[in-house]
Amino acid sequence: MTRKPAGELRRGWTTGACATAATKAAYARLLTGAFPDPVAITLPKGETPSFPLAVRQAGEGWAAAGIVKDAGDDPDVTHGATVIARVALAAPGTGVKFRAGEGVGTITKPGLPLPPGEPAINPAPREMMRDVVAELATAHGAPGDVEITISIPGGTEIARQTWNGRLGIVGGLSVLGTTGVVRPFSCSAWIASIHRGIDVARAEELSHVGAATGATSEAAVRELYGLPESSMLDMGDFAGGMLKYLRANPLPRLTIGGGFGKMVKLSQGALDLHSGRSQVDFGQLAEMAEGLADPARIRGANTAAEALEIAGPALAQRVAEGARKTALETLGGAPVEVEVLVIDRKGAIVGRAGF
Repeated sequence: MTRKPAGELRRGWTTGACATAATKAAYARLLTGAFPDPVAITLPKGETPSFPLAVRQAGEGWAAAGIVKDAGDDPDVTHGATVIARVALAAPGTGVKFRAGEGVGTITKPGLPLPPGEPAINPAPREMMRDVVAELATAHGAPGDVEITISIPGGTEIARQTWNGRLGIVGGLSVLGTTGVVRPFSCSAWIASIHRGIDVARAEELSHVGAATGATSEAAVRELYGLPESSMLDMGDFAGGMLKYLRANPLPRLTIGGGFGKMVKLSQGALDLHSGRSQVDFGQLAEMAEGLADPARIRGANTAAEALEIAGPALAQRVAEGARKTALETLGGAPVEVEVLVIDRKGAIVGRAGF
């Protein structure tokens, strides 16, 4: 049942942040003999949340800590799940290795940020976990060679409420999060914040604003034009909410930046880009890739990213053009110049239409 909070929505913490804090607590127990409780970590944008421990276990050469995920006021299916990190000492020179424990999935198909066979622990959480291991290893003169196993009891059942199975992630959940922060999901509240951002930009007579689907895309847009943070509209998945408001309240120039999959959906006419409310039509994508790749391979792709790998950068350019067309149609002739950037996972611009 979806929780419906009243008043201002409360932020929460991603599964990746919880896994990082649990890893820090477990490794600290290995090195010092004591679990820090609560355990504090520093997130990529500088926040320093503290997490109380719900699980403490230790044995010869290993320790485990668990944290109950608090997703704030976001109706996240993993809210209340326990994220456990078991950290075991490993052979010298082996570095940090990751394993999928109970309730954490394994990747079986291409097109995701990690290759098949890897545990479904995304690159950003892995980097955060490596950072806390390195921090503690340096502080205590340890080599930092460990094996980290992340478990989420009940995760296999929870994963049935996600798209993991369709994406080829089997056996459980993905450990996600790029910033460590769960932003509370509320269509009306989020769209209202977009509207307020447009209002402020108009009041400040800004001539150019950017809008992005996520942190990587936002960074690419800002870097390209040197835009200040105040010039960025918090679009997220709500392209329609932003464009419809701009139709009545125009700004001179708009740059939309997004990942390939999100921009495919925009190019296909979707205005809500959330994975739970719109999906890539691979039949349409195959038509868009005509002359670039075998249509059957595009239709059979596991993800939009895999389709891009098959067809090459020219497909990203066509997607940018299609997404811009959708944006202009939604603006309905409003005096807004529109540019669309398709941005890969590393933050590189791979397709560009407009301006």
